[in-house]
Amino acid sequence: MASRSAVLSLAEAGISPQVGAPPADVLDPSFAPSERDGLLVIDVQIDFMPGGALEVPGGTEVIPIVNALVPRFKHVVLSQDWHPPKHSSFASQHDGKSPYDEMQMPYGAQTLWPDHCVQNTPGSAFHADLAIPAGARVCRKGYRADIDSYSAFFENDRVTGTGLEAYFKELGVTRVYVVGLAYDFCVRYTCEDAAARCGTTAVLVKDATRAVGLPGSVDAAAEGLEQAGVQVVNAAELRS
Repeated sequence: MASRSAVLSLAEAGISPQVGAPPADVLDPSFAPSERDGLLVIDVQIDFMPGGALEVPGGTEVIPIVNALVPRFKHVVLSQDWHPPKHSSFASQHDGKSPYDEMQMPYGAQTLWPDHCVQNTPGSAFHADLAIPAGARVCRKGYRADIDSYSAFFENDRVTGTGLEAYFKELGVTRVYVVGLAYDFCVRYTCEDAAARCGTTAVLVKDATRAVGLPGSVDAAAEGLEQAGVQVVNAAELRS
């Protein structure tokens, strides 16, 4: 298992806090997460936004809701796709393959993607409108060249941890709220791992996510989330 070294302070990750865009006025005033609650913001990065290398339609629409949630939580973790150049999940590394094809890797089936979120490139950065509090942590994933990582907890071999599970356990976090991109891949698998493998309650804030929308991927995500026991709500429905 990986050490918690993949869970970094902002200073360790070379990221500055930022105020971000104005938050949406969607939350019930009574919603007050406890110290045992964590907010997990998945991959709100430039390359997943409209015009990015791996565009998620409507990706920027999640940001105002995320920004409304961020100040309610003491524990905020931002996951960051962090691929080295020539990552094995890039279609460009496989002759005759195109983005969104599927192929078998040693660890199982893998969707192939356009080159995206390459370490230290503009596309790997968090969106400038995202609120990033000074105390936030960053969980990097997908940084091993030969394996992809959808979930913020485990890489796609379903064995190698990112360190996030141990980090939350040290804090005593027993419930995680999950937002970000994309609903049918990284958000889905993060929620499923939180609920089914990490022993935490997982709450997916549905209107703070958007989907890539490959054939069948949205329906498969809905089924997987239900089977894992993930609670799915919209932001206005959140209550303490």
